[in-house]
Amino acid sequence: MDFAISPELEALRSRVADFVETGLIPLESDPVSYDAHENIDEGLLERLRAEARAQGLWCLQLRPETGGGGLGKAGMAVVYEEMNRSIFGPVVFNSAAPDDGNMMVLEALATEAQKQRWLAPIVRGEVRSAFAMTEPAPGGGSDPGMMLTRAEKRGGRYVVSGRKWFITGAAAAAHFILIARTSDDARRGHTAFLFHRDDPGWEIARRIPIMGPEEHGGHCELVFDGLEIPEENVLMGEGLGMKVTQTRLGPARLTHCMRWLGLAKRCMEIATEYAERREGFGQRLIERESVAQMLGDIAMRIEVGRLLVMKAAWEIDRGGFARKEVSMAKIQVANVLHDAADVAIQINGARGYSKDTVLEWIYRYARQARLVDGADEVHRMVLSRSLGAEGRGFWSWPVES
Repeated sequence: MDFAISPELEALRSRVADFVETGLIPLESDPVSYDAHENIDEGLLERLRAEARAQGLWCLQLRPETGGGGLGKAGMAVVYEEMNRSIFGPVVFNSAAPDDGNMMVLEALATEAQKQRWLAPIVRGEVRSAFAMTEPAPGGGSDPGMMLTRAEKRGGRYVVSGRKWFITGAAAAAHFILIARTSDDARRGHTAFLFHRDDPGWEIARRIPIMGPEEHGGHCELVFDGLEIPEENVLMGEGLGMKVTQTRLGPARLTHCMRWLGLAKRCMEIATEYAERREGFGQRLIERESVAQMLGDIAMRIEVGRLLVMKAAWEIDRGGFARKEVSMAKIQVANVLHDAADVAIQINGARGYSKDTVLEWIYRYARQARLVDGADEVHRMVLSRSLGAEGRGFWSWPVES
């Protein structure tokens, strides 16, 4: 791997960094910047999105022909870190979950007609989207083989029944990607569908309260009772739902990590700034060995996370799947985000526990990182299986051809 980035990418990173520093971070301390669920106010968001478009900083992760900036995954790793120095950043640039992952999978797999119908409005920022896969027990969570939501084909349509829950953004979404069982086949038993919020036969049963701040649209429980989906709204093909899921979730997990690194770095900035000026017992906090060790440890672990993310991004950019690389990055970055927020709060003391900084917001948000898109334990299991299958080859270096 060559860790040097191009002058063009550095210029783009710098532009994003300037937008975040001057246009977003100052807004975080103003209560009127927030909606009732501790996310950015919708009116403010629309104004900032217009500014991001005007500056050419919109949907940088998509191909130019789709309406994006044409960045590969390695380029995304560079700019996504900068975007999420602010808690408002990703959604302003139309690079926030779940739209981010949904746009990328539709760009990769949808037909041209489906792209015009389902992808283009998300790219333009006219609608939001959701990905409906996870189910309440005894349905499918990390194990899709347990999925109970079914889509029965009747003529040229599929009729859906079942439940989904913790579906991010569902209350604000217009376009949905739904994974449902269409047969009991172990390998080809799932299918991906596209549907609109106005389609009859389904409802949001509740918006589930959570401990942290919420994305726009919250985390919802959905009930399907006769939703009819026409054949042309099948994504990729019947029985290929797991291929759609794999195409979406691998890169989406990685983009989560890219954004979380930005938040972790922001925690260290706030902690370091305070430690450098706060004095007690005759010396500044930064001069205390215990504080220096905490900051140094987190700084090292953030850099480990950055290297793992970049290695996974590099592997995807060169055509690989990067399954184990993504799992390693997901575990590392999810945990260091939580610990960075925790250490920053500890160094800031009562100030960190208050709402005078964004640390408490990040701390509450960070706890979900070890759960979403696969719990730590699931990713460790994936790595253990890879180790068993590859043996010493688990650590092999790629050889130039």
